[in-house]
Amino acid sequence: MIPHRPFFVATLATVMAASAAPAQQRARPPAAAPYYPGAGDDWERRTPAQVGMDARLLDDAIAFAKASETPGTRDLEEAHYLSFGREPHGEGIGPFRARGEQTGIVVKNGYIVAEWGEPHRVDMTFSVTKSFVSTTVGLAWERGLIRNLNDKVKDYVTTGEFDSEHAAKITWDHLLRQTSDWGGTLWGKPDWADRPPADQPLADYLKRVHNEPGTTYEYNDVRVNLLAYSALHVWRRPLPQVLREYVMDPIGASNTWRWHGYENSWVLLDGQMMQSVSGGGHWGGGMFISARDQARFGLLTLRRGKWKDKQIIPEEWVKLALTPTPVQPGYGFMNWFLNTERRMLPAAPENSFCHRGAGANVMCAIPDHDLLVVARWIQADKVAGLVERVLASVAPRAETGSR
Repeated sequence: MIPHRPFFVATLATVMAASAAPAQQRARPPAAAPYYPGAGDDWERRTPAQVGMDARLLDDAIAFAKASETPGTRDLEEAHYLSFGREPHGEGIGPFRARGEQTGIVVKNGYIVAEWGEPHRVDMTFSVTKSFVSTTVGLAWERGLIRNLNDKVKDYVTTGEFDSEHAAKITWDHLLRQTSDWGGTLWGKPDWADRPPADQPLADYLKRVHNEPGTTYEYNDVRVNLLAYSALHVWRRPLPQVLREYVMDPIGASNTWRWHGYENSWVLLDGQMMQSVSGGGHWGGGMFISARDQARFGLLTLRRGKWKDKQIIPEEWVKLALTPTPVQPGYGFMNWFLNTERRMLPAAPENSFCHRGAGANVMCAIPDHDLLVVARWIQADKVAGLVERVLASVAPRAETGSR
C-alpha cells in the first residue's frame, strides 16, 4: 500500500536532504590559512576594498591620527627633563634619541592596508618595552626555568633584592601585574622616586608601610626593571639575545631594533658581564624599534602567539596575559592593557587589547576583526578616537579573507 502522498513526499525529501548534506560538506572549499608576512620587507599589501574596508573612512582615520601628533619637542632627552627628569633621582642614565613624525600602520587579515609617517624609522618605544620583558618571562616559564608563576622570586634571585620580610612574599605574578609594592633601590633609583604622590609630603611618603603583595596596583618602573633583572638571573644570558632568538627572528623582524639598559646596569653572571635591560624609557634606554617591527610583534599577539605553523609564545601565556588583574581589571601582564567593560576603547569589542607606552606608542589588537592598529607619537587621549575611526571603516561581516 502506498503511503499517504504528503507524508511520503516529506519523508522522501528528508532522506534526500540528509543524503546530500555530506556531499555538500565535502564540496565546500577548505578555509584559507591566515596570511603572515615573510621576513623583512616581504609584507604583502591589500587595498582597503580588498579586505572589506572603506577607503574614504580609513583616510579619515589617518588624517585624524596625523592631526593628533604629540605636541612639544621631538628631542626626547629634553622632554625627559621637562617631565620625569624633575622627579627625585630623575637624571637620565640610559640613551635617548630624538623621535620622528607621527607614524602608523593598519594591518587587516595580516596584510598592510595603510601606513604613514616613517614606519621604518627606529625610535624609542617607552613602556611598550614592558611587553617584551613579560614575553621573556613567559618563554622562561614555558621552558621550565620558572616552575610556577606563584613561586616566590627569592627562590630564583639570591642577590639580596628579595631578602626583606615584605619582598620575600613577592611572586612572579606580582611583578608581572605590578602589584608587588616592592621597596628598594635598583640602578640608583629608589622605588619611591618614580611618580611620588603630589598630594603628600615626600618625607611622609618615605615612611609609608608597604602593602601586602597582590593587594594594590602601582605602575612603577623601578619594579619593572626588577622583573627584567630577575629574568636575566633565570635565563643567565642577556634578554635581547633571548628575544631575538625565540621571537624577533622567527617572526621575520629586521635587525635594526635595539634593547638598551643603563650605563650602571651591568652585572657579572657566570664570569661574564651582562647588561640588565630596562622596561621602558623612564630614565632613558628601553626598546628602540621601528613601527614595522612593532607591527610584527602586535600581529603575533593578535594571533595569540602563533606565527604561521609555529607557536612562538605559548597560547596559555597569552591567556594569562589577557586575564584581568583583580585590583586593576584594565591591566593584565605588563604591558597588556585590556578593554575591560570597553573602558579603554569604547568602540571596540571587549576582548580588544593594546600594548601601550608613553609618546604615545601603541599597538592595538582587535581580534574580532583580525585587525591591528599601530600608532606612534599620537596624543594618548586620541588613541581611542583613532581606533574608533579605523573600526568605522571596517565593513560589516568583513572579518575574513581578502580578494
